[in-house]
Amino acid sequence: MKAAYIHIPFCEHICYYCDFNKFFLKGQPVDEYITSLITEFEIVHDQLSLEELETIFVGGGTPTALNEKQLDVLCRGIREHLPFNQGEFTFEANPGDLTEEKLSILANYGVNRLSFGVQSFNNELLAKIGRSHRVQDVYRSIETAQKLGFNNISIDLIYALPGQTIGDFQDTLKKALAMDLPHYSGYSLIVEPKTVFYNLMRKGKLILPGQDAEAKMYEVLMETMENHGLAQYEISNFSKSGYESRHNLVYWNNEEYFGFGAGAHGYVNGTRYSNAGPLKKYIEPLLTGERPIFETNELTKKEKMEEEMFLGLRKTKGVSINQFQEKFLISPLTLFEESIGEMKDRGLLCIDGENIRLTKAGRFLGNEVFQSFLLS
Repeated sequence: MKAAYIHIPFCEHICYYCDFNKFFLKGQPVDEYITSLITEFEIVHDQLSLEELETIFVGGGTPTALNEKQLDVLCRGIREHLPFNQGEFTFEANPGDLTEEKLSILANYGVNRLSFGVQSFNNELLAKIGRSHRVQDVYRSIETAQKLGFNNISIDLIYALPGQTIGDFQDTLKKALAMDLPHYSGYSLIVEPKTVFYNLMRKGKLILPGQDAEAKMYEVLMETMENHGLAQYEISNFSKSGYESRHNLVYWNNEEYFGFGAGAHGYVNGTRYSNAGPLKKYIEPLLTGERPIFETNELTKKEKMEEEMFLGLRKTKGVSINQFQEKFLISPLTLFEESIGEMKDRGLLCIDGENIRLTKAGRFLGNEVFQSFLLS
């Protein structure tokens, strides 16, 4: 156990595509929530005898929507109750939220990686998807962060947005890469239920680029990143050498991690769990010293082997045949012989040395490949 995810579910503005557990900040019991989070840290630490963590990721929602005092209390609570000395300590951030004072607080508590939700360098598109920041906020926030010593910075981009053209996405990539950051993530828009975009789509009011345009944008993303010396180490992630997200690699390596906060997910001792999402249902059990777990799923060996494949195949280097065999005492080449054969025949998978990995064509059809590893 070397990783912890901490969820801050508050936003000053709700984006039209977001389906994460989140609440409009105004009028919410934010201070009480942070106190409850710290209580959860204490309970888990006592119950599970936490060992030294290597990565902490604070996501949301919008963690940087907290005010300076709340950020300070949260970070102090993390430092006091989670065993974390040095490693990768990431905060998600919204461009425009991060004042110099907030950045100083994060730096003071050892936060050493920032992940900015930029999404686009087109102000018109930012407004269309419900983002509250504008392009100038991106430049200002990143410049301020760098001035205060934050060098490990990542930005998220989304493509296949409503009305977005390939040319527009190329322009966003050009502006993003001109900043010469060590890490970039690029995701295609997925319209999820219970979002503004989903409701618009059902009414026929959401015009999206077609599948061909989406595939072309992904191709442009991969080629442009490669041309700028950024290695694609996962389907949607690109970095300079040594700047891969160590926390996210925990997920893709199918390793266990703690999840703290309302609606957070964790994976501990072979069991996946999720916390209660509504704030009241999250806070109430913690008042009496109980963990706010909503659901648990103890994985069977079959499920663990399936997950090892479809999570590991997200990585460019793929799944290690030797490591799989050491972990499960069976070769994936034997267990998944039919699926691997079919996907190889279709040119979507290859065996490269001792790794099973997606081909470039396979990256475009990743979900189809992953589904083939669900044992009947």
